[in-house]
Amino acid sequence: MLKGKTIVLGVTGRIAAYKMANVASMLVKRGCEVHVVMTKNATNFINPIAFESLTNTKCLVETFDRNFQFHVAHVSLTDKADAMLIAPASANIIGKIANGIADDMLSTTVMACNKPVIISPAMNTKMYNNPILQDNLDKLRRFGYEIVEPANGHLACGTSGAGKMPSEEVLVAHLERVIAKEKDLKGKKVLVTAGPTIEAIDPVRYISNHSSGKMGYAIAKMAMLRGADVTLVTGKTAIEPPMFVDVVPIVSAQDMYDAVISRSDEQDIIIKSAAVADYTPANVSDQKVKKKDGDATLTMERTEDILSYLGAHKKPGQFLCGFSMETEHMLENSRAKLAKKNADMIVANNLKVAGAGFGTDTNVVTLITADDCRELEIMSKADVASAIVSEILKKMC
Repeated sequence: MLKGKTIVLGVTGRIAAYKMANVASMLVKRGCEVHVVMTKNATNFINPIAFESLTNTKCLVETFDRNFQFHVAHVSLTDKADAMLIAPASANIIGKIANGIADDMLSTTVMACNKPVIISPAMNTKMYNNPILQDNLDKLRRFGYEIVEPANGHLACGTSGAGKMPSEEVLVAHLERVIAKEKDLKGKKVLVTAGPTIEAIDPVRYISNHSSGKMGYAIAKMAMLRGADVTLVTGKTAIEPPMFVDVVPIVSAQDMYDAVISRSDEQDIIIKSAAVADYTPANVSDQKVKKKDGDATLTMERTEDILSYLGAHKKPGQFLCGFSMETEHMLENSRAKLAKKNADMIVANNLKVAGAGFGTDTNVVTLITADDCRELEIMSKADVASAIVSEILKKMC
């Protein structure tokens, strides 16, 4: 998602500076052009050669470097950059930026940067909680800088508390959110359902399905990257939900019904990709059902049909997208579902098609609306998510 982007990394003299080598490597592997600007103190923790080896670009430390091409380095860097990440950010650099001080290569580069700047504070807990530091961070937020909240944990000084630099994955995720995609969903509220539901039989046994949640999570992430305010209502899965979305965990079909319906009125777009149970045990035993000789019979009853309710109570301008997992007559069944549920689009796939279905990292889907039917080739679930969101936006225009 960051392929072709240019990132400037600012590194200051904190113990976590060594972790930025991994951030630089991660970005390069994602296809980014990476430039690193260090303070003099940062070179005490990691050698500039390490960054130069990883990025294949010159690491800048000195403002007045005589071994240079003829350009003003701190300006030319920001001209080509898509975003700048300062991590770890010391109290010193935060104070400089907040008060307009530009007296070294890093601070002058930030001062010249009119692209998104992300700052990740890392320091002792007492320093981080100092009201002067907090006032500087508030000032930076008012000016549009994005501040990454530090993690809690054991610090290099031997104490524990807030002030630890977040993981490299979190820092890259912040960059993705800011620059990976055009913000064509900004101002929209999107609710996505994902994963399976679990219907209890007794305290030991339950009925569920094979849904991994990967497709729904990919859609929630894509909507977030494109600027939406995303709510993800999810059953239990083995994967981590995307960052920067409001996660609402549920267990049963009734839980999902309650969670979705209570939030549906405020949504601009609802995408129901969860595999919700159609039936649930009519009676749930408080005790484990003991094995007996002979066959057993389990009485089932219908669950609430969430998509039908949403279609019947759809507010003007709201877009409703459902999913259809079929093993035969996919198009006919999905078109019937579109009409019956009063949905605006059905994303249909056939479990028997190679590359589609549960648990895979790819999918093969057909986007069905009242006036169109578009089959997509096999692609990653991230790319499918992008196609779904783009199709919804096109239909809403």
